Amino acid sequence: MNKPAFCLIFLFFNTLVSAQRITSPDLKILQKKEDSLKVLSLKIIQGRTAGDRFLADSEFTKIFVRALKVKNSFHYSFDSLLTISRLSPPDSSFKIFTWQMVINDNVVRQHGAIQMRTADGSLKLFPLIDKSDVTNKMADTIGNNFGWMGAVYYKLIQTQAGGKNYYTLLGYDENNIRSNKKIIEVLSFENDQPIFGGFYFNFSDNASLKQNPARLILEYKKNASPRLVYDDDQDIIIYEHLVSETEETQKKYTYIGDGDYEGLKWKDGKWVHIDKVFTQKLKEGDEPIPNPIRDANGDIDQSKLKNNGMVNDENDEDKPVKTETKTKTTPSKVKVKKKP
Repeated sequence: MNKPAFCLIFLFFNTLVSAQRITSPDLKILQKKEDSLKVLSLKIIQGRTAGDRFLADSEFTKIFVRALKVKNSFHYSFDSLLTISRLSPPDSSFKIFTWQMVINDNVVRQHGAIQMRTADGSLKLFPLIDKSDVTNKMADTIGNNFGWMGAVYYKLIQTQAGGKNYYTLLGYDENNIRSNKKIIEVLSFENDQPIFGGFYFNFSDNASLKQNPARLILEYKKNASPRLVYDDDQDIIIYEHLVSETEETQKKYTYIGDGDYEGLKWKDGKWVHIDKVFTQKLKEGDEPIPNPIRDANGDIDQSKLKNNGMVNDENDEDKPVKTETKTKTTPSKVKVKKKP
């Protein structure tokens, strides 16, 4: 590479890094605002009355927007806001912030915003307006940031199809006094505008679903805790199958996990359903059994003890005995992680 070309490349990257750097005065402003936001974010959750929580949420939103208006705030972590979910995809094209506010036992509202990364460090923000309480068919609804279905997101998965990026979100909704929800939905951008939901699911192997939903909603009993996780090693979404414990299938608040697991694998622009993640099971009679040390007459077979190397004394009957597996099976490689 000639010297002029090298110098041009160096100047380009140096300018890019400088443009994304938070200046010392701006850093102090952000740190001061974060101190205020930390206190308010806790009050949103811990406020004694609905009025206290409303006030804290309102003040938090105002100060948060002012903080985000600080140049290059995109590169500030806000990592002390423990009750605020902060996610960003591997391509660092945006950040999504979500949190919830409990109005009463039956009404929980989610708030949030998407902050886009900009070349000059200015603010480009999409507020997320929760419309789930006025939406009849959440599973079929596709909307922009003003028609958001609401969730506190805890995982973001970036995928591609046809040269376009898609961002799958795993979220939680403390729905009402009877049930909670976990949600899987795809975020995409059309004409630089966020779109939540879409026909990115393929449940063709599941006869119980009459159509492929715009988002997958798992609603379940309040004190149940079915798992919804993403396994990085297998590149698969895993979620626990739900059944009604009272066989009242229309009452979602009776649903609990049954210990079986379904999955979703990204393929050709869709999350393709896997009916059973764990498919290898032992047949009756093939389960592991001890290697008996007594013969049919009840006498100890000393050769087995010696062959296994478990004893030094032929008369020692109290040493531990190894066991062997009658039929060896290979466990699934899929790992189920604990609920975050």
